[in-house]
Amino acid sequence: MFKRTLSKLIAEVNRTFPVLLLTGPRQIGKTTLLEMCQESERAYVTLDDFDQRELARTDPRLFLQSHPHPLIIDEIQYAPELFSAIKIIVDREKKPGLFWITGSQKFSLSKGISESLAGRVAIVDMLGLSQAELQGRPETSPFLPTGSWIECRRSQIEKVDLLEDVYEGIWRGSFPALWQAPSLASNKVEQSTNIQCEDRLKRPKQESLVNRDLFYKSYIQTYIQRDVREIVNITDDLAFSRFLAVVAARTGQLINFSDIGRDVDIDHKTVKSWLSVLERSGLVYLLQPYFNNLTKRVVKSPKIYFLDTGLFSYLTGWPTAQSLEIGAISGAILESYIFAEILKSYWHSGQMARFYFYRDTDQQEIDLLIETGEALYPIEFKKTARPSKTASRHFKVLEKFGKTVGPGAVLCFVEEPVAVSREVTAIPIGYL
Repeated sequence: MFKRTLSKLIAEVNRTFPVLLLTGPRQIGKTTLLEMCQESERAYVTLDDFDQRELARTDPRLFLQSHPHPLIIDEIQYAPELFSAIKIIVDREKKPGLFWITGSQKFSLSKGISESLAGRVAIVDMLGLSQAELQGRPETSPFLPTGSWIECRRSQIEKVDLLEDVYEGIWRGSFPALWQAPSLASNKVEQSTNIQCEDRLKRPKQESLVNRDLFYKSYIQTYIQRDVREIVNITDDLAFSRFLAVVAARTGQLINFSDIGRDVDIDHKTVKSWLSVLERSGLVYLLQPYFNNLTKRVVKSPKIYFLDTGLFSYLTGWPTAQSLEIGAISGAILESYIFAEILKSYWHSGQMARFYFYRDTDQQEIDLLIETGEALYPIEFKKTARPSKTASRHFKVLEKFGKTVGPGAVLCFVEEPVAVSREVTAIPIGYL
């Protein structure tokens, strides 16, 4: 079992909200986390069970009588009829911690939540295991390239993961099952219970290749394609499989619906529909560009990121971590990995991620902008251990927005923080 950063937030939510909704992709450990966080025994029911799903849909009040609260309801998106019945109980009892519910299709749940449980539910986003969680330091804080954040990490981490270990983690991915399989047990060292992480988790190497490939093959067939059919009508499984691979190959790039449609031989409308399903399921993230009325020459198409780099590596056919690291897209997948780790640091702390990127028609680009209040923090991602001043040369374009520009960062393979300029620090990827 890995300690999860979200444990602290769930305890806080349980003391203040009657309903907790935990959303995220399938198989990332949502139910396991809730079971670990419960202070006393809760009843549990999953709507993956067709009999329970049918009862919840046709007679939600009887369903809730059959499963007394406090209750965990798994995959509640299959029975939105439950929301009104839950509201009645919540309004009657006026107590926190009555219902913990999970869902793997966040946007599909929005309507039912807004109509029935507004003001009564805390919505918490969850992704796969973070680098910090794998290393046994779950009590991490959202990334921000300030001096205090850097010094905190410096005091916690004695030795950072470098190229080989980072790409092993990228290739394997963030699903807990891949780090807990029996064939991997002999490769792991015992995790430290010290939150300062004095003992690092030794990542398993590729002797477990078959397990990893079988996991992703089954994941795509069992969960992705089945869940997609719950939302849209897909008559060509091969076309959807090609679509997954084509989208994965474009991680870190601007979305071009026409190019994707041409490569998969589907129309523009279908591309948008299928991409929306991946976004709803928490498998991809669309990063929006930063612009305002003062910027006329800014690119306004979003960038797409695959949030699990192991799934990406499987879909694009990289057989080992070593082949991925030396391959043509090693930089793009590293960018996706860093972005996902930063996103996890915010979502798993219960904070909103106000993330953007910048690109204009003059080819000036900033990989990530983090907005906090009136300040913008520019971040660049680089596959290098010796970043130069040119790595942050585009940061100056932010001056035209009329906002405070905070300290910038180049996230790369340095072994300890190094000043790139007065305002920019090179920060080890292993600090995330």
